[in-house]
Amino acid sequence: MEKRDYYEVLEVAKTATAEEIKKAYRKKAIQYHPDRNPGDKEAEEKFKEAAEAYEVLSDPEKRSRYDQFGHAGVSGAAGNGGPFGGFSGGMSMDDIFSMFGDIFGGRGSFGGFGGGFSGGKQHRYRGTDLRVKVKLTLKEISTGVEKKFKLKKYVTCPHCHGSGAEGTGSTETCPTCKGSGTVIRNQQTILGTMQTRTTCPTCGGEGKIIKNKCKECAGEGIVYGEEVVNVKIPAGVSEGMQLSMSGKGNAGKHNGIPGDLLIVVEEEPDKELIRDENDLVYNLLLSFPTAALGGTVEIPTIDGKVKVKIESGTQPGKVLRLRGKGLPSLHAYGTGDLLVNVSVYVPETLTKAEKKALEELENAENFKPNTSIKEKIFKKFKSLFD
Repeated sequence: MEKRDYYEVLEVAKTATAEEIKKAYRKKAIQYHPDRNPGDKEAEEKFKEAAEAYEVLSDPEKRSRYDQFGHAGVSGAAGNGGPFGGFSGGMSMDDIFSMFGDIFGGRGSFGGFGGGFSGGKQHRYRGTDLRVKVKLTLKEISTGVEKKFKLKKYVTCPHCHGSGAEGTGSTETCPTCKGSGTVIRNQQTILGTMQTRTTCPTCGGEGKIIKNKCKECAGEGIVYGEEVVNVKIPAGVSEGMQLSMSGKGNAGKHNGIPGDLLIVVEEEPDKELIRDENDLVYNLLLSFPTAALGGTVEIPTIDGKVKVKIESGTQPGKVLRLRGKGLPSLHAYGTGDLLVNVSVYVPETLTKAEKKALEELENAENFKPNTSIKEKIFKKFKSLFD
């Protein structure tokens, strides 16, 4: 089934503020919460749908990608199932209740309904994300490229294998939460009593405590190390775009969830070509004789130089279009063009012989600009300000 627009799901305008989006999600979450709609599959799906919409629209970076590319911008890699992208649509109900709890002050179910979704779950630490920058040439952007990074980061402790404990028998069940990782408290809300689960303050949500800490990592389960990561950059990326590789960030404490590796794209300026979205622009400076008489010139492209025929009488401001010589779309929607903007060079200094030759031609009929040419050039100039 085709996904609905996220703004439509939350019933907010595309110009909605972060606070308006949050309020809209609160309203939907309360309306379709499984504890208020036991056994109602349709309500459960709408609850998940609202959570997915909020997960994207509450994050400025994901919201920007969504506004620009729609669902394709936040649902995996460049349309080909690769490791890049934002929201994957794979949130579990536990993830949703965690987000729900962040907004309402805890994980929970409404009073009177135990609900099949409100049970506790032991907390797993999540490692922090890493961010790297990658500089790409237009050639690399046009074809896609694989880059290798040597990352200095936190990795799983090899001595305790991430447990944080020194040897077997060094951990015990948390006496406060009895191993559940959470404690229950009741909270009065406008909807009545809301029973919430919060992280156990004694064990930090792990359900166990370490009696004898690992001597290598001091009980953290992670140590500082390095890892070599190969990153495949898809064709068609652009300046400022951020890609992500799930699980390639810092390791989480006590065999927790690793963070992500965020790759920020930077474009290296090209000496001759200028990027305009998927099109490329080249400024061609013709000599006066070539513009008047016509001829053949070489134009640089990403794949090398190509020869282009110049018609006699070519005017300044004329644009030649070389189709398919631009950059590919990130989502394989086609390839841009190479636009050749023609300018004519006027000598800044002249010898006596050159000056005399031009003076002899000055009054020739063909050297006088006619009305139609003047209008064409003026229209080109005017279009720059429209």
